[in-house]
Amino acid sequence: MAVTANLGYPRLGAKRELKWALEGYWSGKLGAVDLLKTGKELRLAHWRVQQEAGIDIIPSNDFSFYDQVLDTTCMVGAIPQRYSCLENPADLDLYFAMARGTQQGSLNLPAMEMTKWFDTNYHYLVPEIEKDQVFRFASAKVIDEFVEAKGLGIHTRPILLGPVSYLLLSKSSSPEGVPLDTLPSLISVYTEILQRLSAAGADWVQMDEPCLVLDPDENTRAAYSYAYSQLSQVTDVRLMVATYFGGLGENLSLAVHLPVAGLHIDLVRAPQQLENILTVLPAEKILSLGVVDGRNVWRNDLDATLAQIQQTVSALGMDRIQLAPSCSLMFSPHDLDLETELDAELHSWLAFARQKLDELAALKQAVDDGIEIVAEAFSASREAAKSRRESPRTHNLQVRKQLDAVDQSMLRRENEYKVRKSAQAEKLSLPLLPTTTIGSFPQTPEIRAHRSAKNKGSLPQDEYDVLMKMEIARTIRLQEDMGLDVLVHGEFERTDMVEYFGERLTGIAFTQHGWVQSYGSRGVRPPIIFGDVARPVPMTVEWSAYAQSLTSKPIKGMLTGPVTILEWSFVRDDQPRALTCRQIALAIREETLDLERAGIHIIQIDEPAFREGLPLRRTEQEAYLQWAIECFRLASSGVRDETQIHTHMCYAEFNDIIKAIGQMDADVISVEASRSKMELLDTFEQYKYPGDIGPGIYDIHSPNIPSQAEMEILIAKAAQVVPIERLWINPDCGLKTRQWDEVIPALKNMVNAAQTFRQQQDV
Repeated sequence: MAVTANLGYPRLGAKRELKWALEGYWSGKLGAVDLLKTGKELRLAHWRVQQEAGIDIIPSNDFSFYDQVLDTTCMVGAIPQRYSCLENPADLDLYFAMARGTQQGSLNLPAMEMTKWFDTNYHYLVPEIEKDQVFRFASAKVIDEFVEAKGLGIHTRPILLGPVSYLLLSKSSSPEGVPLDTLPSLISVYTEILQRLSAAGADWVQMDEPCLVLDPDENTRAAYSYAYSQLSQVTDVRLMVATYFGGLGENLSLAVHLPVAGLHIDLVRAPQQLENILTVLPAEKILSLGVVDGRNVWRNDLDATLAQIQQTVSALGMDRIQLAPSCSLMFSPHDLDLETELDAELHSWLAFARQKLDELAALKQAVDDGIEIVAEAFSASREAAKSRRESPRTHNLQVRKQLDAVDQSMLRRENEYKVRKSAQAEKLSLPLLPTTTIGSFPQTPEIRAHRSAKNKGSLPQDEYDVLMKMEIARTIRLQEDMGLDVLVHGEFERTDMVEYFGERLTGIAFTQHGWVQSYGSRGVRPPIIFGDVARPVPMTVEWSAYAQSLTSKPIKGMLTGPVTILEWSFVRDDQPRALTCRQIALAIREETLDLERAGIHIIQIDEPAFREGLPLRRTEQEAYLQWAIECFRLASSGVRDETQIHTHMCYAEFNDIIKAIGQMDADVISVEASRSKMELLDTFEQYKYPGDIGPGIYDIHSPNIPSQAEMEILIAKAAQVVPIERLWINPDCGLKTRQWDEVIPALKNMVNAAQTFRQQQDV
């Protein structure tokens, strides 16, 4: 009999129950008992869903109140020293202080650094490892949740982030420290955890080692060999090492010969690796086949997948394989059955997390008993594929002709940055250290209520527009009163920075409940790009032009860049991603030119996902960077010299792509920098970034309100790296998720810090 296994399930809940509980707890409306109760209810519901779908191996410890890497940090006692004043290491308030920062009277603790999880839009909390770190068993969450499921009659396979990947994803808290050097101490804790799991009744443990799909070095290879030679000695527990997001490549021999009982491989991202693995996999080792896409929403081609499975069965036999998603399903929305407003054709093309379980079950039945047993599922798969191929909705001849007409002149500005900077200085008359925000301001319950009423039809569009303009006018006055130099309209009419644009472009669909976790309580509903993309009418011009009519200060037009719209969407898989991105870029170019015609002379084209799209393997990166740069330049290069193009990037490592960022040729780039205390600027100094830079001096993902003095310190650090005439002052990111009572004092402190620094330059 074939065996099905799942590598993880979405955490937020089908109706975002975890989000509401977390935010209720943070606001003081819910107590810890209520939050813990919600977590327990969600875990049970998700275990039951998988059980009822017929999944044989159900995971535990895939649930988290914020982030699985932070959970691991708590489990191994790697709590940064600054949190030692908080008493109980297992306390929720310590946990959330690490995730979000905390202010309690005179106590002001910043959050841990946050960055992207590989090439996804999920953010993890970066562990901070001391040079001589001593790890210890400090949190029993993984054991408690295994026992919890067991008490319900559900035998699970607990998940642990593997020790080598944990350290590779960490940062050292001292310049001379190397996290991987602390591996022996960490292994002793993992050994204890495996022993405790064994004592609780666990027979298998899933060890996630996604770093096995990255480019290796000798130290990393040696670390993997050492770690699993030690852990394999816990003989009562079998280990399934899970790799995903790519192929093993030159790590293949290392991975297959680790002394573990099983290996999971991603056959969606890297189907070509199967043949090589089948020839070298040691006898008796279990191979878990990641054959259902955990990161996209298209229905599985069951016939093609079954052929892949049968090839493996012929080589290994039925008892040595498991059928699984390519990775955890946490990157998929919960349940397609909730989407009652999608048209029938598009609905038939899709599968969300719940449906992906059904696909695994259908594949298992086909392997065990033949296709005839699940003929209906296979027929639906074939019909979906045929419908997508033949649907006129997926191809737009006019868009294809416009792309064919793009030439090199459309990919570059008329003059170089130095010439443009002079023209912009004359046009904009900005002071030294100009202050601005990244774009959005708080979306209050009132604003969300207005939008909900409009969507339900109880608030007419014209009345909604009046309410939004009132909010814009109030925010313009507020920014003027605070002394900001470059203003924004606040984006009150927008839900999400990608969703808003996707709703106004052709070839893109949206869901009602297709939420995917980005970090903590933050969920996004990625658009579904199913066809060719075009812009029927202007998308932002009316709002920006109205804001500009209210002030003599420059308004910054706010757009989302083509790479970010691509990366933060579920993208069609029937054509190259580069082609889809160019279509989006052409649409954004049209919007950029319309903003300029409307009198907007600062335009920000956000690309926070630019680094996210970078392939994990170096051999594949240059091709991506080439088309990603071209797409940004296509979107931004049509404007005159005096129009200033900004871009924004956040929560990513830029060291290896800094030259490519320079080649995007933006006039100003703003970047997240406050959580890392300006560490990021070392990269910009080494490369001598050619444009203006706005390193964020205010962490917007924390409720903490930084003081003026704290911000002055960060400005001084930035001024040591960036020539002051090219330095901007801004927060890390948009302010949409914050409260006004946090935002106003923080921005006042930011403006005052910039003004104080200006005055010091005049002395």
